[in-house]
Amino acid sequence: MLAFQVSAFGSPAVLTQMDCPPPGPGEAAVELRACGLNFADLLMMKGSYQDTPEPPFTLGLEAAGVVTALGAGTESFAIGDRVAVFGGSGGLATAGVFQADRLIRIPDTMSFEHAAAMQIAYGTSQMALDHCARLQPGETLLVTGAAGGVGLTAVEIGKLMGATVIAQARGRDKLDVAAAAGADHLIDAGEDLRSSVKALGGADVVYDAVGGDVWKAAFRAANPGARLLPVGFAGGEVPQIPANHLLVKNLTVIGFYLGGYMKFRPEAVRRSFETLFAWHGAGRIKPHISHSLPLERAAEGLELLRSRKSTGKVVITMGGS
Repeated sequence: MLAFQVSAFGSPAVLTQMDCPPPGPGEAAVELRACGLNFADLLMMKGSYQDTPEPPFTLGLEAAGVVTALGAGTESFAIGDRVAVFGGSGGLATAGVFQADRLIRIPDTMSFEHAAAMQIAYGTSQMALDHCARLQPGETLLVTGAAGGVGLTAVEIGKLMGATVIAQARGRDKLDVAAAAGADHLIDAGEDLRSSVKALGGADVVYDAVGGDVWKAAFRAANPGARLLPVGFAGGEVPQIPANHLLVKNLTVIGFYLGGYMKFRPEAVRRSFETLFAWHGAGRIKPHISHSLPLERAAEGLELLRSRKSTGKVVITMGGS
């Protein structure tokens, strides 16, 4: 098998030829066909992500493929099943072995590319907005970084849930992508975010994937009683939250990390994925994939994330149908 591996933190990942181990008890071997890239992959290369394995390891948090072998006691799947896998690592390879409870069947109508692109971005937005923030029809949702991997799904799901969606992104092209996903109002990253949101009546729910000054402006644009979701810090600065402002405005800040839920509430994550796959089958959501590249160009795909030149998802493909 070929795997895009990190041999040491801070060193470039390289494509490596290696043997694929047989699946152990409760495990399944999967011939991988596609893998979605995430900003977390970049952090893992540096060793700064919260769930980074010790090197050497294979990048790729979410993937999709076909089950080729089963370990002892693995009865939930059969050889030939088309599956998505949220493995946390190991997805950027032609094959891999994963815990069977990390797999979920995908419908025949769903492409491997869509299955690989949906899990983290859509799972984060669906659980954050529904399970955590309890977004209600008629409320106003502010999404920052709205053309990125998770931001764009928050726009799409927020609109599906009946909210008025304000999308903030940098540049006309990215704002057009957010508008196509259903955003009602568009704010360029060069504009004054706080005053622009306040002019639209303020935000009842804030979904922030940027952090730094963007978080500070969004925080100040939140209505009394608002719920705020810090889901990422793509801007590089983790903001500090003034507790006195929470008190005065009756604000609630809700931390959400999908990987954490996979550890202590895996059934909630599985329900979310099942809901999302059903929505996809019904045509209610459709992943936006700006770039699809072969495994040999995985480094190029990661650079697209690093340089902010992608919108929605970048997907790496490993061949097959």
